[in-house]
Amino acid sequence: MRSRKSLAKPEQLGLSWDGIGLMAGVDEAGRGPLAGPVVAAAVILDDENPIKGLDDSKVLTEKKRERLFDEIHAKALCFCIAEASVEEIDRLNILHATMLAMRRAVEGLRLKPIKVLVDGNRIPVLRIPAEAIVGGDAKVQAISAASILAKVHRDRQCLQMHETLPHYGFAAHKGYGTAEHLAALREHGPSAWHRRSFAPVRESERR
Repeated sequence: MRSRKSLAKPEQLGLSWDGIGLMAGVDEAGRGPLAGPVVAAAVILDDENPIKGLDDSKVLTEKKRERLFDEIHAKALCFCIAEASVEEIDRLNILHATMLAMRRAVEGLRLKPIKVLVDGNRIPVLRIPAEAIVGGDAKVQAISAASILAKVHRDRQCLQMHETLPHYGFAAHKGYGTAEHLAALREHGPSAWHRRSFAPVRESERR
């Protein structure tokens, strides 16, 4: 099988890998928020079916993310979106829960890659060779695709959370610790969606 590296800008990367086989990109969304699960995605792109406009999900508009989300679904060789729950975040801590979600995403891929490229400076425990790439969501197309899948999936979850608990304002702040969100925590206390291991949530319980 020929190489499918899916590198957006190879001249910017110091990657030494030139193996033959499938490469997966991995990224997460939701490490920083005070509520909701942390979401990870793993993606193997198809070199023969390229997707234009892939980039770090944070620099894309919501409209572009939604369009690319659907295009990745249609064109990627395979992908998997996985989570670590609020309970797992509180029990393990956010770093270990993030690594767990990433591992679940990789293990859920229909096809087995020969290497995994992960955004950031840490990698989950895997049975496959892996490399961490700082800023990889802007450098490696497969990681960009993973960042988009994880971000859109989590944002949609926040909209569902908002429908159930509109007084917290999840649709607007997506669980992050904005002034609006902190005010709602002080007034209503934490919900089942909130991460009680996070200091602002823990403090709101003491009021």
